[in-house]
Amino acid sequence: MRYRLLTLIASVFVMLGLSGAAHAADNADAASSKVKAVASFSILGDMVKTVGGDRVAVTMLVGPNGDAHVFSPTPADAKMLAGADIFFVNGLGFEGWMERLENASGFTGALVVTSGGVMPITMREEEGHHHGAAAEDHGEDEITDPHAWQNLFNGEIYVKNIRDGLIAVDPDGAETYEANAAKYLAAIEAQDKAVRAAVAKLPEARRKIITSHDAFGYFGNAYGLEIIAPEGVSTESEASAQDVAIIIRQIREEHIPAVFLENVTDRRLLDQIAAETGAKIGGTLYSDALSDSDGPAPTYLDMFRHNVGALTAALSS
Repeated sequence: MRYRLLTLIASVFVMLGLSGAAHAADNADAASSKVKAVASFSILGDMVKTVGGDRVAVTMLVGPNGDAHVFSPTPADAKMLAGADIFFVNGLGFEGWMERLENASGFTGALVVTSGGVMPITMREEEGHHHGAAAEDHGEDEITDPHAWQNLFNGEIYVKNIRDGLIAVDPDGAETYEANAAKYLAAIEAQDKAVRAAVAKLPEARRKIITSHDAFGYFGNAYGLEIIAPEGVSTESEASAQDVAIIIRQIREEHIPAVFLENVTDRRLLDQIAAETGAKIGGTLYSDALSDSDGPAPTYLDMFRHNVGALTAALSS
């Protein structure tokens, strides 16, 4: 009797072990069958996850709260990209390190420039600091503004490019990608209407802000805010003393009510400007990177909700 009991117990453990091994194997097979996608930074990563759903495994080179302007790829990044099926990048000069990484990795998968089809704006030097300019007003001192995702209409273009890129590498998932993208596009359109409604309630005289670097040109153009920044389109650039002096004078003359920090930039310069002008710090805006999952802007749409909430709270009175 005791022998049979021990035999039964042993059989149960064997079956449990086989079941666990089979479950692990199933998980491994499921993971290996997914499309391996790499996104250059967190905002794109969120978009790819939303469109790709369960069919896509997404890795981000520059994660939440990371600054893609100053990112430097590592050998581990090159190895990871080498095994990817598809690589999503912003383009418009945002990833200055992209070509170097591609060459180092030997990447042979599909490259999707998600800003393809966007009408870019340029930044031109004007009175010592940068302002947005229409793309057709080209001049010697102009550079392309890469932050096109800050206009939700452009966000719809990104989503369509992501959808089409995934369908190209995984035709069997076309129905899933099309359905996910359609739902996402509807949510983006609704958020665009909400942003416009919120900004429309602000007094026109108060629709001016200072931000850390010039990441909100598309946002300002689309939604009717004047954005002034002591730094250019990249956080690698530094504001000169003349730039800062001009901005301080402008704040005083035009009674600009608030300055905003960004999650990817050093706050000391804006603290100085706020202290010298009396403009209040209106909070933190998310420009080039999302927050961590437990922060206020863990997704692309959450980023807009948070930013508009911070703007309207600071500018409404």
